[in-house]
Amino acid sequence: MGVFVLLPLLLPLTALPIARLAERHLHPRVATRLLSALAAVLAACSTVCLGLLVVVGTVQLPGHPLPDAWADREARTTAPYEETAGKGAVIALLAVAVSWSTAVRRHRRVRREAELALAGVPGGELAVLPDEAAYAYALPGVRSRASRGLLGWVLSLRTSPAGPGGRIVVSTAMLACLDAGERAALVAHERAHLAGRHHRYLLAVRFAARANPLLMPLRSAVAYTAERWADEEAARVTGERRVVARAIGKAALVSRGTPTPTLAGFAAPGPVPRRVAALLAPAPSPVSWPPVFTAVGLAAWAAAAGTLGSALSSANATLTLFLVLEAGPL
Repeated sequence: MGVFVLLPLLLPLTALPIARLAERHLHPRVATRLLSALAAVLAACSTVCLGLLVVVGTVQLPGHPLPDAWADREARTTAPYEETAGKGAVIALLAVAVSWSTAVRRHRRVRREAELALAGVPGGELAVLPDEAAYAYALPGVRSRASRGLLGWVLSLRTSPAGPGGRIVVSTAMLACLDAGERAALVAHERAHLAGRHHRYLLAVRFAARANPLLMPLRSAVAYTAERWADEEAARVTGERRVVARAIGKAALVSRGTPTPTLAGFAAPGPVPRRVAALLAPAPSPVSWPPVFTAVGLAAWAAAAGTLGSALSSANATLTLFLVLEAGPL
């Protein structure tokens, strides 16, 4: 076990270079999937190792619920500084559990409130809410009965099949800021969020960052690349990159954002100028993996190696502790 149990807590540092470079050098679809996968695996490994440290560091406490064999000294010495590390791991693991619980409750509350607000709103996939605050976001998994559109022009904006069981929520204040072409770009952007299930990536990296703060740069990067992914899809569907860029710029000036960071929004405070600049440039290359001997390629391989090392370290620590405990006195 040894220091291997500590490595997964630090190996997320290997993903920081790719978090910065992927935003600029990878297709946003590839970057979103890659960074989300890295964050999920690294967070899982670090959480497992926190649990192992808790086991090793607390078996000597009175009334522990583990078998007596787990209190054997040989088992305790399989981790460095087992007592200190164990106490720190208890605090860290409790903090992770509280953080995850808080995030889950907030997400469910926001979803519940949104569903209640949309319960009586007709319009199928697109829900237009009369509101003086400007916002637009994709709300996945909310189904409603099809009906005649709320506004006549709403029907003309349906440029592709409806998203899988979700709704596009937009306020009248947001619509008032956009012309017809920009409204079509807005709907295409939010529909891309639903079709790509971007909320899953946002949730994954958000929980990962709460498990290990070293993963926070990946959370920020995925929040950006998910929006860029939807930007590119909107540009592809409408065929007007400049119109999409103009719509994002206009919306950013008046938008109040989304109810929670795990819901993808059209334009909120953040790297909007970078999104606009990217849309004014040629479309990104759809290459799925960067060349090895480039900065982004080396960063991607370093992150992959760090993630593999984290998985192997946590597996090694788990197996070692199991074997030691199995061999301990009964």
